[in-house]
Amino acid sequence: MVRPGRQPALVVAVVFTAAAVVQQILLAVGVGGPLPGWQPLPFLLVAAPAWLLARPWATAGRKPPYVLSWLVVRLRHVPPWALPAAVLVAAAVVWAALQDQEPYLGHEEAVYANKARSWLDGTPDAGWGTYRPIGLPVLGRLALGVSDTVGAVRAVALVLALFTLTVTYVVAARWTTPRRAAVAALLVLGGLGFLRRLPEFLNDIGSTGLLLIVVYLLTRAQEKPSSRALLWVPPVSLAAFYLRYGVAGNLVAIAIAAVAVYGPRAWLAQRGRLAVAAAVFLAGLVPHFVYATKVAGWPLGLVFSATSHANRAYVGDGFVYYLGIFPYRLAGDLGAVVMAAGLYAAGAAFRRRRSTGTEGRTARRKVFLGSTAVLVIVLLGMATDGEPRFIYLSVVLLTILGVQEISDLTGRWSAHVLTAVVLLAAVTVPATAMSVARGAMPAPNAERDSTVPVAEQLASDGPCLLVTGYEPEMGWYSGCDAITYAQAAETDFPAGTRVSFVLFQHGRLQPGAAALRDLIDGHSVTTRTISTTGSLGTATVITLR
Repeated sequence: MVRPGRQPALVVAVVFTAAAVVQQILLAVGVGGPLPGWQPLPFLLVAAPAWLLARPWATAGRKPPYVLSWLVVRLRHVPPWALPAAVLVAAAVVWAALQDQEPYLGHEEAVYANKARSWLDGTPDAGWGTYRPIGLPVLGRLALGVSDTVGAVRAVALVLALFTLTVTYVVAARWTTPRRAAVAALLVLGGLGFLRRLPEFLNDIGSTGLLLIVVYLLTRAQEKPSSRALLWVPPVSLAAFYLRYGVAGNLVAIAIAAVAVYGPRAWLAQRGRLAVAAAVFLAGLVPHFVYATKVAGWPLGLVFSATSHANRAYVGDGFVYYLGIFPYRLAGDLGAVVMAAGLYAAGAAFRRRRSTGTEGRTARRKVFLGSTAVLVIVLLGMATDGEPRFIYLSVVLLTILGVQEISDLTGRWSAHVLTAVVLLAAVTVPATAMSVARGAMPAPNAERDSTVPVAEQLASDGPCLLVTGYEPEMGWYSGCDAITYAQAAETDFPAGTRVSFVLFQHGRLQPGAAALRDLIDGHSVTTRTISTTGSLGTATVITLR
């Protein structure tokens, strides 16, 4: 029996957990309309502290629920490889299902897809900026060589997602156990921030997998000094960097945490390998430094240029944003509880280190992983605007730590508790997918119901240029070059090119009447309107003659 003083906490825990389960089931079957924005309410954030107060696993003689005991026995007969395989299959199914819910390329996707297509057939790379990395367009170019479609570049997103989930499993299995690693991978997949970007042709998910390998290699280098793990850090770091320049902040956070936790002496003890690794890393950056100096004036110009393009209101607003959404909006209801457990695990290990002055290999690793997760949030939050996809590494690290901490905390009930987590996570994945499809995607789809048909009508066999607030998307679907109105004010329009100004009834970043006259600059024009069913309304197209 639960102690009398703990009985109210147990009641609260059971009620709110049941509410969370019912909520996820309703979302999974498409009944989420009553919820604000199809977002689940954070019932588990109430239930988790109540479970800690009730602590039924600590009551002598108390047995876990029969259903969980039965499932634990059955799951022990499942081959370890089948669990991560099931996670990867689930990821592929969700990716495929969400393609129908988000059929058009978004702004960021179109930028990279345009660059990839420009290498394929010479189509203008509308929206491309020198501050963007070439890794994703390279992969996109390979995909477009197979099929010149949206589905082809979106397939790259699937491959990168499967790669990162596989890395999450393999690394977590080295740090915990294979079954706990599968739980961690499933939780990452079901996280709101991760699953929202799963179907999209972006570089954040893929770069997270590479960063996780870097973190693992550094722990390996310290836990087995005779290994050559340190020598693999440069090529993996460079791959992550050329896939996404924004990982520079992640790499700085990882380096600071590694030196602070393990100490300079521990790294200098491997000074030979460290020197080789540093030399290889710097050599790999030489092409970037040369190019950055040419187009931006100095070797770090492109990295800082990417920061300057961030949509932040003030320095540090990204950090404020992360504080506001941590951890619930990053990982959802269940993932938030596990991330909180991971943060607690890292903090507890750090406190023990401070109080006793001694630590084991596992405790030091916990401090390193937790410190890295926190520093990534702080550094990126100060350097750029906030988006969940920028700090996936923090989510993954805290999730891995959290799964292990929950297992350690629940002792003899650990297998049963993790089984319950798996059951809820298995429901959470389709529930989160439905939340994304019904809550997050309708607004951008409604916008693209305006931009895409207009762009397709403006396609031309000859050179063409669109001036619009939606330049990458309209560039992809028209095959024309495209620039913003701000860029047009500083641009001499090329001769022999059909130039069209596109203004939507409810569009963004559009000039007033006076500014538009200045852009037209006395040219004779033809004007036509194109009706759309999208949220931007009717488009007015003014073409220079």
